[in-house]
Amino acid sequence: MHIVFMGTPEFALPSLRRLVQDGYDIVGVYTRADQPAGRGRAITPPPVKTAALELGLPVFQPSGLRQPQAVDELASLRPDVIVVCAFGQLLRQPVLDIPPKGVVNVHPSLLPRLRGATPIQAAILAGDEETGVTIMLMDAGMDTGPILRQRSLAISPWDNAGSLSEKLSLLAAELLGETLPPWLAGEIE
Repeated sequence: MHIVFMGTPEFALPSLRRLVQDGYDIVGVYTRADQPAGRGRAITPPPVKTAALELGLPVFQPSGLRQPQAVDELASLRPDVIVVCAFGQLLRQPVLDIPPKGVVNVHPSLLPRLRGATPIQAAILAGDEETGVTIMLMDAGMDTGPILRQRSLAISPWDNAGSLSEKLSLLAAELLGETLPPWLAGEIE
């Protein structure tokens, strides 16, 4: 089973490592461009790029996935499924149509609540007592596709965005590892 993984920040690392640990053939890792960081504004690779290179995986950093050549390059990898975890780009229909098993997204909230780019912070600001992780099939909307599985997690009164993000990233990797095999086998509708 050929997988393309798309992710950028630390949050995505446990999910990437879980896919490798589970023996999937990762044919490409897509991440955002290297960015200036720190006081010296040194060009710094995203955490996913660093981890992928350490794991010996091919890394792709297109400026976007709207250009036909970028979509063609992705299609040439012939992924059976694309796994997205905190990638930071909205994927258009030409990308969503590439893998026969679809594009599976790892989202750090209990959808449909808290769609969008900052669900961890939103859960804390809302005073929620629990949040969780959703594994969903992506469609053209913003976090609107069919839900495959969810798992909840209590928010501690001492949690901040960093601590909750770390807990959710581990839960996300675990739930992804449990969800992907039955999804690929056609056992989840």
